[in-house]
Amino acid sequence: MAIETIPSLVLDRAAAQPNRTILRRKDRGIWKSMSWSDLAARMRQVAEALRISGIRPGDRVCILSETKPQWVFADLGVLSAGAVSVGIYPTADAELTAEILAHSGARLIFAENEEQLDKILQARSQCPALERIVIFDMKGLRDLSEPGCESFDTFLSRAQNPPADLPTLDPHQTATLIYTVGTTGAPKGSMLTHHNLLCQMQNAARLMNLREGDERVAFLPMSHAIERVLGLYLSLYSGVVSNYVESADTVAEDLREAKPTVFLAPPHVWERFHSRITIASASAGWAQRVLYRWAMAAGARKAGQRLAGSSGSSFLAKMLRWLILGNVLRELGLSRLRVGLIGASPVSPELVRWTMALGLNVLEFYGQTECGGLTALMPREAMRSGCVGKPVPYAEITLASDNEILVRGDHVFAGYWDDAERTGRTLRDGWLHTGDVGSLDGAFLRVVGRAEDLVTTTAGVRVTTTEIERELKLSPYIADAVVLGEQREFLACLVMTDPDVLEGWAQQNNVAFTTYSALVRAEPVRELIRREIEIASSRLSASVEIRSFRMIEEKLAPDDPELTPMMKLRRTFVGEKYRGLIEEMYSSP
Repeated sequence: MAIETIPSLVLDRAAAQPNRTILRRKDRGIWKSMSWSDLAARMRQVAEALRISGIRPGDRVCILSETKPQWVFADLGVLSAGAVSVGIYPTADAELTAEILAHSGARLIFAENEEQLDKILQARSQCPALERIVIFDMKGLRDLSEPGCESFDTFLSRAQNPPADLPTLDPHQTATLIYTVGTTGAPKGSMLTHHNLLCQMQNAARLMNLREGDERVAFLPMSHAIERVLGLYLSLYSGVVSNYVESADTVAEDLREAKPTVFLAPPHVWERFHSRITIASASAGWAQRVLYRWAMAAGARKAGQRLAGSSGSSFLAKMLRWLILGNVLRELGLSRLRVGLIGASPVSPELVRWTMALGLNVLEFYGQTECGGLTALMPREAMRSGCVGKPVPYAEITLASDNEILVRGDHVFAGYWDDAERTGRTLRDGWLHTGDVGSLDGAFLRVVGRAEDLVTTTAGVRVTTTEIERELKLSPYIADAVVLGEQREFLACLVMTDPDVLEGWAQQNNVAFTTYSALVRAEPVRELIRREIEIASSRLSASVEIRSFRMIEEKLAPDDPELTPMMKLRRTFVGEKYRGLIEEMYSSP
């Protein structure tokens, strides 16, 4: 069978390797496996149930759920029915849920549980096309009598004997709408075809050297291009086993149990790893601190030797380094890691060097939702400071007159759903206008930042705020930051601290507090963050100086409007909400 669509890929693998495990899920502490044949059967069953429910090719079907196997079953079933799969972030509020449901014109939505159902019911009056709600987990909903609502099991019971064959699909028809996270504006629905996705999967698998039987842990939002395309779809193509965590609260434990050989995550996840180890080493005994610092220094030298194409290190030094850093990797769950991937937002070179000192093989990548998440890849052995990698062989990259990065290739999307005007601005003469500003350093791509993130002070100093923010986030105490300075006399920043880490620091240093807002106002905490900002600034250009900062005093949760689903501050929203605090920074630096 020619593999031209995602469903044909699943059927092909199920026919060739019916009993091989492709998916695991953790349920009440026990890992349970699913084979290719099981996955294909569930995919066909969902597709048939959708057909019986009146879903036709081209219809949009939404999924609102945490990352779990049911998400996969629903997604593959929707694609098999010739419909269009639309993910909604589980942290989306009722307003955003209504916006995506209405904008996509979805006729059916899969909802995870009672919490997600409540949001859909609030949005229902604004979504005239929505006809049916299918619920994965009916806990607390036994007496539900809402019209058009049913359990996943009831939905599937309509398709007890689904046909073995699926409808013929056009590889160039839209497979999915992936809505952007909305860091700088309203989310946009990017239309990716089966052809776009297969182009990305077939080529990326070779570039990343993925192998059948590799293992990964699935925990990122399925609505994001990273988890859907470079996670699920790429793993299906490569035969990489996906291990689905039990919940968001058990990710660290599940990582240690699954011991993945492949790990894909945005910088904020790797930054959390860095913070955990930095704090643990700082609170360890004297001997442990000395050994850890020696091992990391030795690891950094070894990484430098590899980059230079030389080797050194005695056998004894290698063994000592392995014994010390092996404990660190086991604590993180990365002791078997063969391929690490970091990208989707700016990455601090210091963070990459830290992973290399640990002995990890980490590949930095660059891409956008509009091209399935990958356009350039930086192997560790070719690392260049400030570059994000070489353009992938199936992509053409050039620069516009204003240095905007333009991308062309079969992996580039077909346009934005129901937005011809925005599509026309973004896709011109076959080129995707990314909105990123950069340069080409020989064969390597250097990304300066988003065009809207470049600021010019009144003194004429032009800086990239994203470059400063990525260094700030390397601090274990700073979860995110927004740097400001456009037409101002100097740079300033709003800081979102990590509550758990900061509260732990306060307890260790006898800083008394009653509320979180009182904690961030405490002078020792202000002094701590000031030092962290100075440390981050020391890694940047001498012209970069942050002269004022303020801390956001609320504990922000994933569903707060200040944050994107990927836990990044929304610049526009934050700028409006904290306008008074920003003016205070500039009036009293």
